[in-house]
Amino acid sequence: MGETTLAANLPHQRNLAAATGVLGGTRLLERRLSDMPRYYLDQNSVLARLAENPLIYQVYDAPIPEEPGHLCHCTTVIKPGRIGDEFFMTKGHHHRVDAAEVYYFLQGEGFLVMESRDGTARSLAVSSGSVAYIPPGWAHRTVNTGAGDLGFYAVWPGVAGHDYASIEAEGFGLRVLATTEGPRALPAREGRS
Repeated sequence: MGETTLAANLPHQRNLAAATGVLGGTRLLERRLSDMPRYYLDQNSVLARLAENPLIYQVYDAPIPEEPGHLCHCTTVIKPGRIGDEFFMTKGHHHRVDAAEVYYFLQGEGFLVMESRDGTARSLAVSSGSVAYIPPGWAHRTVNTGAGDLGFYAVWPGVAGHDYASIEAEGFGLRVLATTEGPRALPAREGRS
């Protein structure tokens, strides 16, 4: 049994720096624009920003086994910024096994965009202190609409897994865009990423 698995099967703690979203003793995954260019609607803006290749978000992923009985958890920190009129966001995913997930927002402001398998789309405005429940069968993506980082702590069942490919192929029915009235979750146009 590897050290990571052994530690996950024993009681343990991690330190969470709420002000930064850093979860201690975890793996760091960084997503840059080059990791997700097809997720944004305005491909001209994507091409214009690829040389800069901005950091979109970071995930501090606890090494917990993805198996029955375990609760996986991580923190995600989305940087402020936009690609065209679309705010920086996570890729979004379905769970491979329909399972619920809970987000606790540590800092910032934005939207949690969700879509059920039958195409029903919803969005929740979130900010520091918000707790969001994502029901089984709902894909989810988080969008930072604020001037600073948007950070949240997430917990989901170990058996859930992640399906990013279906979102890349089919997208979401809502996009969060900058408008003259401020950030708005609007029906997707010209494609559904």
